[in-house]
Amino acid sequence: MQDTPPSVPDFTQWPSFPFEGDLHVKQLDEPVPVEPPRRGEGNRECTACNAPDEAYIWVGERWRVRAMDRPTGLPMVLILESRSHLDLGDLPNLLAAELGVMTVRLERAIRSLDGVARVHVNRWGDGSAHLHMWFLARPYGRLQLRGTFLSLWDSILPPISEAQWRENLAMVAAWLAEFGGRPLAEPPRIQWQAPSSLTATSTAAAAEDPDEETASVIEAADEIPEAEAAEEPTPEAPERPATPEQVAPPGRPGTAEQAAHPERPGTPEQAAHPKQGATGQPEVPEQGAAPEQAEQPRRATESA
Repeated sequence: MQDTPPSVPDFTQWPSFPFEGDLHVKQLDEPVPVEPPRRGEGNRECTACNAPDEAYIWVGERWRVRAMDRPTGLPMVLILESRSHLDLGDLPNLLAAELGVMTVRLERAIRSLDGVARVHVNRWGDGSAHLHMWFLARPYGRLQLRGTFLSLWDSILPPISEAQWRENLAMVAAWLAEFGGRPLAEPPRIQWQAPSSLTATSTAAAAEDPDEETASVIEAADEIPEAEAAEEPTPEAPERPATPEQVAPPGRPGTAEQAAHPERPGTPEQAAHPKQGATGQPEVPEQGAAPEQAEQPRRATESA
């Protein structure tokens, strides 16, 4: 007769538990007589020992810090490793003391990032025999992510933008470099291409699907030309140039007739009064009056 599986534990009702619905506890397997070797044990190669310094964001004489190969849901996830192939309980006194200093230093560097409330420090030694400490940043204000399930939420949340991720890595590396070592993470390149108008930016932002994962700044910049191209007229209905009548109504001084014939001199009335207005247009008593009618009151005044 099989053992009855235990009931669902109380932590499934915690607000920080990332799942809901009907849950069932798995049957516990029988213990194995001999555990398999971890990476870096027996004949298995050590991934940390074979990794070059270029795979890390900061390297020192006895410690190295690396990140994931892509952005994840949390603002920052980093791993502190020792250069020597040692596990936690194998550290000599010097490295053990430095481990405490590096843990505090790295926690402060991550906590200095914008939007970070807490930094969880974890050590799981089942995957690799090489010492590695996990540092997970909890976003500020995300109270549902508090506690022991933060590592699960990291795989559930949509990843942050790559530009923000790279900027955070560069800031942490620069913070650690203030105390020695060599920073290897670089900030993202500045996207100096600006949109031609604010309307194009607003149109692209409004067309973005809210259900999609957060796009990086680089991807958003690449979408701007596409949004502008969509607003251009199609070949079937090309935009017609404005006619002279559309530029300015006929009959008014300085209108399309004069623009179409620049070789024509101005009227005698305009030549007789060169100081009339900054635009060179004669003063008329009312719109639409003929030049002769406009000059009659003036000539009567001069004769008087």
